[in-house]
Amino acid sequence: MGWTDRHCRYFHRLLSRHTRLYTEMITADAIVHGDQDYLLQMNPQEHPVALQLGGSDPEQLARAVKIAEGYGYDEFNLNVGCPSDRVQTGRFGACLMKEPERVKDCLAAMNESTERLVSVKCRIGVDDMDDEAGLTDFVDIVQSSGIQHFIIHARKAWLEGLSPKQNREIPPLNYPRVYDLKANFLDLQIIINGGVETLEQVYEHLQQVDGVMMGRQAYHTPYLLALVDRSFFNSQDPVVSRHQVGEAMIPYIEGQLAEGVGLYQITRHMLGLFYGQPGARHFRRILSSQAAGSKGDIEVYKTALKSVPQSQTLSLEQSA
Repeated sequence: MGWTDRHCRYFHRLLSRHTRLYTEMITADAIVHGDQDYLLQMNPQEHPVALQLGGSDPEQLARAVKIAEGYGYDEFNLNVGCPSDRVQTGRFGACLMKEPERVKDCLAAMNESTERLVSVKCRIGVDDMDDEAGLTDFVDIVQSSGIQHFIIHARKAWLEGLSPKQNREIPPLNYPRVYDLKANFLDLQIIINGGVETLEQVYEHLQQVDGVMMGRQAYHTPYLLALVDRSFFNSQDPVVSRHQVGEAMIPYIEGQLAEGVGLYQITRHMLGLFYGQPGARHFRRILSSQAAGSKGDIEVYKTALKSVPQSQTLSLEQSA
């Protein structure tokens, strides 16, 4: 939330044509009663893209899916893995793992309202829930909703005593538990999430499960996405350089500025584009100090881009 908005997704799509992108978590209530265009608008180039939903009311989730279907999303994902106090108060997120029957009803309602893919994202457990039998029982009940795609963050969530940030770091990762789950539910699509930092790790996980979700690492060092298509989707397209991606963003930024979007709303997602490269600090500093406010225009962005020597913007293939 607050990260993978439509500007971020457009930028990431320039790096990888085939990676599935996910929206921020949006509550079903906000979609049903709020500004739907503001919440759901996306660029057609974002496909394939999944809408991540929060909620615990089957009827309202079904309505939200039906509304969002009109915007062209490829997948609808119910988040029952977020541990923040705010989502617990609203009775959605990770606390719903304690109510598998309700999760089943929510997903069944979503599934009935669309022909597109419906999935669920969860943890291996919450609080004192047994991450062996408890997770197995949860998946066994939830799959009876008719869904087959489970994205599993390989950590427990502690709903009291840990902040959301701590819940991403302190509970130990337990990848073997997710591997075991796949072995026990061969007919399900199991996607693993949590702590994945390199494409080498992605490859290792794919020997055991059906897919891998990357979050913070893909956001902070986005250029790793540039080799995903060749590595995992058999693409023969040339790998784009960092500078090519930066140049390709110019028409998009100009169009968004013309519509009243602030420069920093877009470029804040791009601060890691040149991570590890000479000139990266200058690029970040210019965008961080000059992109915000009314003076942030396309020339600020172009200046930041020119601060990185093109001769140093090697592709991953060249730098490997």
